[in-house]
Amino acid sequence: MNNLKQQNAEYISRVNKIFDYIELNLEKTITLDELASIANFSKFHFNRIFHSVVGETPFQFILRLRLEKSASLILANPKESITEIALKCGFSDISIFSRNFKAYFNTSASQYKNEKLQNSNISQIESNIEQPKGKLKIYFCPDSKTIKWRTNMEINKSVEVKELPKMTVAYIRNLGPYNGDQELYQNHRNKLFSWAGARGLLGGKDFKYLVLYHDNPNVALSDNLRMSLCITVSPDTKVDGEIGKMEIETAKYAICRFKITEHEFQKAWDWIYGQWFQNSGYLPEDKPYFETYPEEPKDGKFIVDFCIPVKPI
Repeated sequence: MNNLKQQNAEYISRVNKIFDYIELNLEKTITLDELASIANFSKFHFNRIFHSVVGETPFQFILRLRLEKSASLILANPKESITEIALKCGFSDISIFSRNFKAYFNTSASQYKNEKLQNSNISQIESNIEQPKGKLKIYFCPDSKTIKWRTNMEINKSVEVKELPKMTVAYIRNLGPYNGDQELYQNHRNKLFSWAGARGLLGGKDFKYLVLYHDNPNVALSDNLRMSLCITVSPDTKVDGEIGKMEIETAKYAICRFKITEHEFQKAWDWIYGQWFQNSGYLPEDKPYFETYPEEPKDGKFIVDFCIPVKPI
């Protein structure tokens, strides 16, 4: 039984390496031989092994990620042309992109863009009418030398935009809906912390625990969403089995701190995207975003920093 668990963990570890590689190279041509080599699987069996773990073939997975990324970019960069976005997402032929986009989203890319932007404008008007209490006031903080926002929204404690340094993290990854199985989440978290605790990797001045989201659920074509539970580690940390390692690059982030119950996470995300972004002068960058937990929860309340990579409009 233990040998079976070790084999399963090894397969997951190799597939996670493929996930990380694809995410970093989505705009490039990616071959099956290339992926099989990275995972150290025989190219004759790689396709079936990947499908057995993920539920999709490697090229179905890559195509879905490219289409989801293109849908995210269409919404985040309305001034950019559909052709420019398709090329950024790894499509060298606009006709192939258009055919696949329509097949997956049941509408053309241009219709999708027009409908989503129109709905977004309507939602912003309704949100501004219904939620005057979420009004933002911007100011410069001389201590941190960053721009911050004040709001009288009860559960929001602060918002600031600043650059975060590169972080190396050890992770355990989950595939499935983001609002999924809480017991599975706890099991994964316990595995990560047990692994880290046995190696003396928990705690310290710069230690962070992150929940990192790789996919945008608003454009997702599948419930097979990737979520990584992470802890910060030194770059030379050795990992094995289900525990992987990756780098989160230096970037500018909107850091929105909330004090919330476990049932208010979606409310916080809705406020960030429905209120703050639309009045901030920033757009979300097409990169993974994450939550950090700077304090232990008390009386059922969590202090959470929602960290979203941003760029100026």
